[in-house]
Amino acid sequence: MLVAAMLATSSFAQSAKFVLDKAAATVTASSGVKANFRMTTTTGNTSGTIAIKGKKFFATTPQAKVWFDGKTQWTYLKNNDEVNISNPTEAQLQAINPYNFITLYKRGYTYTMNTAGTNYVVHLTADNANKKIKELFITVNKKSYEPMQVKMLQGKKWTTFDITSIKKQNIADSQFRFNSADFPKAEIIDLR
Repeated sequence: MLVAAMLATSSFAQSAKFVLDKAAATVTASSGVKANFRMTTTTGNTSGTIAIKGKKFFATTPQAKVWFDGKTQWTYLKNNDEVNISNPTEAQLQAINPYNFITLYKRGYTYTMNTAGTNYVVHLTADNANKKIKELFITVNKKSYEPMQVKMLQGKKWTTFDITSIKKQNIADSQFRFNSADFPKAEIIDLR
């Protein structure tokens, strides 16, 4: 019975990995993917859009715009009319990009999976207590394998991204770089 239980647990973990692999594939089109999101934190919520192409992304909300070209990040803060330029660490990127689960789950996490109606819910737990993201819940549609929600625990605070309208489309690489001509009056602050 112990061997059967171990095999069942291993099989279920493999199923969770299969679901995450399929979900990651839906948002890693080589040409690009766009989606709408709603982010909820303990301090409030906002909504916006995100475009992704490989490691690059461009996110926009009413408060800010964030461009990341795979190395450099530009964050435009509307209220301050300023742009902060940085080279973020992997941990910093995890905090702002809801699609980091695409590679995050592949190392340093154990996972379990349940179903909730028409969705799979995969629960990831960090193997190492020092990881910035301690836990994640990733909700994936059973038919399309599109991620519907990413909920992550950083420290003692939960952040939830509800994701809608995922569409594959051709996105030019220039979309992931800040163009100063579009913000001629913005103050540029280079933090690199």
